[in-house]
Amino acid sequence: QVQLVESGGGLVQAGGSLRLSCTASGIIFRLSDMGWYRQAPGKQRELVATIARDGSTNHAESVKGRFTISRDNAKNEVYMQMNSLKPEDTAVYYCNAKWRMNYWGKGTLVTVSS
Repeated sequence: QVQLVESGGGLVQAGGSLRLSCTASGIIFRLSDMGWYRQAPGKQRELVATIARDGSTNHAESVKGRFTISRDNAKNEVYMQMNSLKPEDTAVYYCNAKWRMNYWGKGTLVTVSS
């Protein structure tokens, strides 16, 4: 079975940093495109960043310059370094993997206080 497990969420003050991790199993990780999505209260889930199997990345304009997605194929892990956090970054962050089909983690909550 496919399993994506996120970690690293928590409470942080505005301007602070967090590093999210997602550990994948049940997929050929090196052949999977990975991403982070988030869903804030009362809003739809939105793309935050993606990193393809070849390592190419894309970041949403709202986080560009502040968040950085990366992956370690040897560990089957994808990360997102989040700096200069803002209250509007508060959301549940979900790990996504695409390998033949899309898979989702259960999410990790990030709360940024003002």
